[in-house]
Amino acid sequence: MEINTLGLTAAATAFVTIWAGHVAVRKIESASAAISIPVAGSILLGLITEYCSLITDNTHLKVTFGILGVTLLWDAFEFTRQQNRIRKGHAPANPNNPRHAKILAEYPSATTKDLLKHEPIGKQVNR
Repeated sequence: MEINTLGLTAAATAFVTIWAGHVAVRKIESASAAISIPVAGSILLGLITEYCSLITDNTHLKVTFGILGVTLLWDAFEFTRQQNRIRKGHAPANPNNPRHAKILAEYPSATTKDLLKHEPIGKQVNR
């Protein structure tokens, strides 16, 4: 009996790339003066890794490249969604970023406070 580790490879790749993508989108979007550069870079890298998935013969590499490519393509979409979350006040704005400073000036709901970094008090809190 041969053990098939393809599922383990897929699960580990999905977990790591989704986690890293989430962290990268928050950090890169917060630091970027123009959102189009990280979006274009993510799309380009996603397409390159998808192409690598198509041309390689190793099944484990095919799965790894395929999941990484789709995650990068999804991250390109998430950059604009993160910007919208900042406008709504669901994510903190970076006042040192000129793009975020403009959002803070135009949208009263935008905030620099990270709502995820607080001590729970056990009841619902109104802003």
